Amino acid sequence: MNNQIKVEETQYLDKTLKAMKKSLKTTEDEIKRTNKNIDSVSQSWGDVRLKTDTYSGIVETAASIRQQQQMLSERENSKTRAERRYVTLNNQIKKPYFARIDFSESVTDSGEAEAIYIGLGSFSDDENKFLVYDWRAPVASIYYDGGIGDVTYLTPDGPQSAHVTLKRQFQIEDGIIVTLFDTEEAIGDAMLMNALSGESSTKMKSIVTTIQKEQNKIIRNTSADLLFVQGAAGSGKTAAVLQRVAYLLYRYRGKLTSGQVVLFSPNQLFNDYINQVLPELGEQNMVQMTFYQYASRRLPKISVETLQERFEHNQTDSKINMAKGSLAMFNAVTNYANHLNRSDIKIRSLKFRGEPLITKERITDIYYQYNENYKLSQRLDATRDTLMRVLSSRIGTEMRKDWVELEIENLSKQEYDELVGAGKVRIGDDQENDAASRTRQAQLGEGPKAKEFGSEKAERQFLSRQIVTRALRPIARQIRRNSFLNISAQFVDFLRQAHLYFDLSLFDIAINDWHQHVEDVILSLKNKQLSLADTTLYLYLYDLISGKTGERDIRFLFIDEIQDYTPFQLAFLKFSFPKAKFTVLGDLNQAIFTKDNANNLERDFASLFDKDKVDHVKLTQTYRSTQQITDFTKFILKDGQTIDAFNRDGQKPEIYILDNQEAMLNQLRRQLDIHKRQQETTAIITKTRSEAQYLSEALKGTAVTLIQSENQRLAQGAIIVPSYLAKGLEFDAVIIWHADNQYYGDESDRRLLYTVASRAMHSLTLLAENSLSNLIDDVPNSLYRVNE
Repeated sequence: MNNQIKVEETQYLDKTLKAMKKSLKTTEDEIKRTNKNIDSVSQSWGDVRLKTDTYSGIVETAASIRQQQQMLSERENSKTRAERRYVTLNNQIKKPYFARIDFSESVTDSGEAEAIYIGLGSFSDDENKFLVYDWRAPVASIYYDGGIGDVTYLTPDGPQSAHVTLKRQFQIEDGIIVTLFDTEEAIGDAMLMNALSGESSTKMKSIVTTIQKEQNKIIRNTSADLLFVQGAAGSGKTAAVLQRVAYLLYRYRGKLTSGQVVLFSPNQLFNDYINQVLPELGEQNMVQMTFYQYASRRLPKISVETLQERFEHNQTDSKINMAKGSLAMFNAVTNYANHLNRSDIKIRSLKFRGEPLITKERITDIYYQYNENYKLSQRLDATRDTLMRVLSSRIGTEMRKDWVELEIENLSKQEYDELVGAGKVRIGDDQENDAASRTRQAQLGEGPKAKEFGSEKAERQFLSRQIVTRALRPIARQIRRNSFLNISAQFVDFLRQAHLYFDLSLFDIAINDWHQHVEDVILSLKNKQLSLADTTLYLYLYDLISGKTGERDIRFLFIDEIQDYTPFQLAFLKFSFPKAKFTVLGDLNQAIFTKDNANNLERDFASLFDKDKVDHVKLTQTYRSTQQITDFTKFILKDGQTIDAFNRDGQKPEIYILDNQEAMLNQLRRQLDIHKRQQETTAIITKTRSEAQYLSEALKGTAVTLIQSENQRLAQGAIIVPSYLAKGLEFDAVIIWHADNQYYGDESDRRLLYTVASRAMHSLTLLAENSLSNLIDDVPNSLYRVNE
């Protein structure tokens, strides 16, 4: 790169920084001015006079208050916008842009090429001339997708041709160009190598400067209803999908908010790890949750199987697990629910004062009095309406009962005043709304007025109706909430009849084994416990019966680590988010929960969508680990040879085969000292939580943090973490505890061992007792070093 080019680029950088700093000062002044305006409006509240003596006065007071609220809201919104702009500008000043492309708008255009600079966000000067273009702008796709020459890129108006004459990349630090170079590739290896050779941290970083061509396809896809991303460990699929969220929020600005985007992640630990990526790009985080959180929050009275329990204690037969997680089971639940239009609905009586007020037999008769053209939701709505009428008709009957007379006799003065002053109460009124109404009346000087009665009989009649109506309110609430439906009994009834709706022999399950399993589930349900698979089944059945139509406001739904979902769970999510476009990503080689059951997952889920609206992207290039670590880990898999390592050099994985656990602990301490001196983030990965807890005790006095819950946050330095919580994370150094047959000796552990080993970026160490895991037998000896 000649000196003249560097001088010219430095001049452009200086001009851009000058304009940005000027805009930053203007924004800072705007924030100060807005703060003064907010203070002024707040102080003017004292000038609002409360006039409550007349109706016109009340109206005038309310209008004044509303005007003040609107003024305050406008200024608060202005302040929020200015503060966001200030934060964005502050970030841009540190690194205004990272690339430049020169191009002509058409391949036949012989005119002068236009130069644009690409950064994390767009920036224009006072004359509205763009000095930097957002990396998400359509034209920026040229930078990621092609080299020098003729290219085509997508715009909102369709494909656009261009001729590229220059692609230049920058590394800018503190307002100074540290490195710049021209390249004919989409992303030069030098820039990518620089990004990958850095140390890991407790937070994932944005990758917009090094997005690869295949990743760009993921980010900018707007046509697919289902985008299925299969990527090797460390291929950048999660990072690319987060950039996709940022792109969609940019692409549909004004039509899409972050609250309409949901990400299902493997655990809360991972949520914490990725929660800075979008804010770094100037966007608000989308809704993040785990499938466990989504399912369990709807069943607060039932203990749903946790991630740890699912990994360590799920003893259900694998054949039954496969059956319960299949699309065949999903269709069976659907067909069973349709059958309930004719018979077998499970109902519980509505009780009042310990006795059935409306018996389950009568409710069942009401439910089935409508013809078969009624859908389940319509049938339920009609039943609710009828039950409310039945409930209202019972008021007169209850008013004549002795308990009402007794309550009237025992009324305190305060209770009497509340009943008489409350006005007419309807059976469907909410107590909370009544309380709010009385509070507003009090604020406006309109307290309840005492009712006057023409006779004692009229007074008794009024009080009786008030008391009965209030007493029946809980029953009305139960009706509104469908509490007369006995969903638990319905769930059990389905399990007992499930073999009539799908073929057990397809899963090689004997009928007696199925019935025994059902009895086990019933026992768990009595103990207020359910597996995650049963919870999903339970919720889907309830949603069908109650007519729930799902979260229709959600427009995009992302699922990470899809290999740990069953087809049933994915079908349930599609049912629950009917308007959403799905982006799912994962690595079938890391299926540590569903294991071999994940083999047909992609085909099964795609079958739920229009085949013309399904796109697949496969990422085989892995960037996380050094070539030596990648070459080692891919041989753990049976078909891992399709994984391509990025050419980043490092040390071979180290294996220590030691005589006993004490010797393993000593070597572990030595290894931790090495990584500490090198200031590397280190993860000691155990298979189970109990082993992690044991190591934490054994290493007391050492600077190591135990991560045993997904609700914890990652810590700097060295951590101990069980295998199932390490998914999706990466560390400078990984030490696998007990990489031997005692813990990784079964063929079903192959994917788990690959998963934990592939967390390492720069250093991988395996500690084994007596002998190494036989799962490493297929790894060539030349790819690792053994220390015995």
